[in-house]
Amino acid sequence: MIIPDAKGGRGAESRRSQEGSPASFARRGGAASPFQMASVPKRPPHLCGELLFRDTRVGIIGGTGLESALGALAEGRSHELSTPFGRPSGPIVTGEVEGVPVALLARHGPGHLLNPSQVPYRANIFAMKMLGVTHLLATGAVGSLREKIRPGELLIPDQVIDRTFRRATTFFDDLAVHVELASPFCPTLRAALIEVGKKSRVPVHRDGTYLAMEGPQFSTRAESELHRAWGADLVGMTAMPEAKLAREAELCYAMVALVTDYDCWRPPRAAIEQQELLREIIGNLERASANAIALIRKTLRKLAATARQPCRCQSALTLGIWSDRERISQETRDRLGPLLARH
Repeated sequence: MIIPDAKGGRGAESRRSQEGSPASFARRGGAASPFQMASVPKRPPHLCGELLFRDTRVGIIGGTGLESALGALAEGRSHELSTPFGRPSGPIVTGEVEGVPVALLARHGPGHLLNPSQVPYRANIFAMKMLGVTHLLATGAVGSLREKIRPGELLIPDQVIDRTFRRATTFFDDLAVHVELASPFCPTLRAALIEVGKKSRVPVHRDGTYLAMEGPQFSTRAESELHRAWGADLVGMTAMPEAKLAREAELCYAMVALVTDYDCWRPPRAAIEQQELLREIIGNLERASANAIALIRKTLRKLAATARQPCRCQSALTLGIWSDRERISQETRDRLGPLLARH
């Protein structure tokens, strides 16, 4: 059994804003906060064909306890955004943590009303791009498929098997866009998390394969055994299509997986009652969440110190757009302005 990874919550909010649509995105000079609705430069700085991290702005898409705990660190501004793909899961709260501008979003929305299949993944990622986010750190509760990966521990996945089937997986329905996804999680951002994790007081596993299932039901035992046979180490419901969309948006994306329990391949202790088991799982999630907060805070500090490190994630569309760019309509360019402005 696994537990979905967010209960919502709006984080720290002191003001609200109605930013509107991508059309207004192109007209705005910015807002009075660390984040601006800033346009993407047409000729960004490059080093050996790779985009430099000149301005680090980190989006955090989180679950139970995470967004509220980080948001409480500073006064924040709440953004109610509109995108071509609808509204995000909820307001995005911007502020500053460890000297780094951050944007906080509860994946499942206020009150945890959105199940994994109903999360507006495209709107969430697009809205982050509208706010000038360059990096995305996500958290997600998972079930362990390996004895060595214990409940309460953290894991930074490096691979994913996508078994979702009810979710839109691309921004580019009107174009032929094929981004590379051999490494679905940003190697540079993963390296920062792993380096910080070496000094953590709890185990932070440095790699593993995340199997993204559709849900919202949990796995059958036969499915859980099949996932293990495929080489998966974790099972969850939210890494996809989030990672795919982040790559299309040229954002560095990594996930901190919060291990709540062993998936059903490993039966619980025979004597344990269901309510006791649930309390145990929630306790594991709370401990993992607290450890993830500490890991992310320290990683933000590291990102601020290494902001000019190059990464290919931020130029993924350079070779990914296969359509004739001269034939891309102005309507499409306007609608997808935050994604196509520099292409």
